[in-house]
Amino acid sequence: MSFKSVFNAALRRGLAAADSAPRLRKVVIRPHAFGFKPGIDINRLGRLADELEAREFAAKHVESC
Repeated sequence: MSFKSVFNAALRRGLAAADSAPRLRKVVIRPHAFGFKPGIDINRLGRLADELEAREFAAKHVESC
C-alpha cells in the first residue's frame, strides 16, 4: 500500500470514530459563597497574594543584610 492510501484510510477511520464517540455530559457549575469580608475584591486575590509575597520577600532580605 502507498503512504497516501494508508494515510487516507487512517484519516477515514479517525473521522468515523469521532462521529460515533459518546456525547459528554453537561457540566453543571454551582456558585459558592466564600464568605469574604466586605472590602475584599475576590477578582483581585491574585494581586493581593503577590503583594503579600513581595512583602515577605522584602522582610527576609532586609533582615539578612
